[in-house]
Amino acid sequence: MTAPGKRVLVWDWTIRLFHWLIVVGVATMWWTAEQGMMDWHRRVGLVLLGLLAYRLVWGTIGPGTVRLSRLVPSPGALVAYVRDLLGRRHTPHAGHNPVGSLSVIAMLLALVTQVSTGLFSVDVDGLESGPLASKVSFETGRFFAEIHETSFNVLLALIALHVVAIAAYYLVFRDNLVSPMLTGRRSEADFAPHVPTDSRASWLRVILSAALALGAVSAVWFTGN
Repeated sequence: MTAPGKRVLVWDWTIRLFHWLIVVGVATMWWTAEQGMMDWHRRVGLVLLGLLAYRLVWGTIGPGTVRLSRLVPSPGALVAYVRDLLGRRHTPHAGHNPVGSLSVIAMLLALVTQVSTGLFSVDVDGLESGPLASKVSFETGRFFAEIHETSFNVLLALIALHVVAIAAYYLVFRDNLVSPMLTGRRSEADFAPHVPTDSRASWLRVILSAALALGAVSAVWFTGN
């Protein structure tokens, strides 16, 4: 039996920090581009690069709920979950549910595309460019710039879909998905009788992931300069 009111950690503090920094970073990336603040736009891009590098490493060595290998649902699990949703049935998951996993994969791919193409992008006049644009031709830089713009529109659409899904889960199933991303915890009763293992972050692995992410940003910075 589960203790009444007892809560279990499903999202470690680093993945919660990553989530909200990505929210701020994407908004800042849009704002700096709209205002023509390209020096800050490049800085924000490097911060996002570091965050994504951390997420990829952490998705390999972090606790179970953040593992990238768990993001790919089996066809059977996906079909069963969609069938339950259509029947207005919902079972909370420790981590992302099968549909949510596909959403996260899509957003991560869009973010990786957005940041990586920005590194090589060149504007029409050739006056503003990404930190690695000097490593490619002007034509290639313009090609990356076009993908950079398109991928941002795709990212905005995915974010809108993400927000709508969160609202739908709350309104239809009374499942608040925002709270666990703030506190990291959910009630054990949500998972009874199969309570997940507590997803605490190992400091050694956090430091290793952060060091590798910083190394990736430093490599881009020094290569571009």
